[in-house]
Amino acid sequence: MAVGLRHFTARAGNGVGEPILDTDNGEELVHVQPSVSVAVGNRASESLGTLYITTRQVIWLSELDREKGYAVDFLSLSLHAVSRDPEAYPSPCIYTQIETEADEVEDESEDSDSECSEVLDLSKIREMRFIPSDANQLDTLFQVFCECAELNPEPIEEGEEEGHNWIFSADQLEDEAGGDDVEWHFSQNPTNTMGHSNGHHDLASSVLELQINDQRFEDAEEMEQDADTGHHHQSQQ
Repeated sequence: MAVGLRHFTARAGNGVGEPILDTDNGEELVHVQPSVSVAVGNRASESLGTLYITTRQVIWLSELDREKGYAVDFLSLSLHAVSRDPEAYPSPCIYTQIETEADEVEDESEDSDSECSEVLDLSKIREMRFIPSDANQLDTLFQVFCECAELNPEPIEEGEEEGHNWIFSADQLEDEAGGDDVEWHFSQNPTNTMGHSNGHHDLASSVLELQINDQRFEDAEEMEQDADTGHHHQSQQ
């Protein structure tokens, strides 16, 4: 199912304009961010280019080399996050992890060798960083990534349950909780989230279970306090 990272050179205006999108099937341009460099795998960052985020994919086109560009579908992005830690990467960036078909047949050592070789095999690239020249744009970019990722939910295969995202609606959480009357409090601002994943159902379930247990613990405390209060009144009588 995963397509992974791929080369992209389809530009309008005789190859000098914006990327050509699949508008016939509803793809729309959501955000354009100029002056963004990209780092593919373990390689050094490329020269500056323009980042195009659509309802289907993320596209980066070089400003200097009109024949250089990359694209990755949101369905192939397993995670994206804001990275500001200089120990993780020298420049603030949007860090992404990419699912590839090679994940099932290649090990990490082979992928690492591929990333460092002169001939870049995009089918084995699992990481990519987008580095805006203006780091103040990171939160905006992350929010757009989140919104467009939500437009491309992971297809649910037969026998799998729903709920594969870290971000849940209140209705989804109530369904997971078995319809209990529980009040849920979650931030509606995606920029407050350190990262976003389209998978990891086990983690999502663990978070949900923790929320449920916390609520039950609070209920138990209230019941215990009520019992103590009642006992105190009876003693005074």
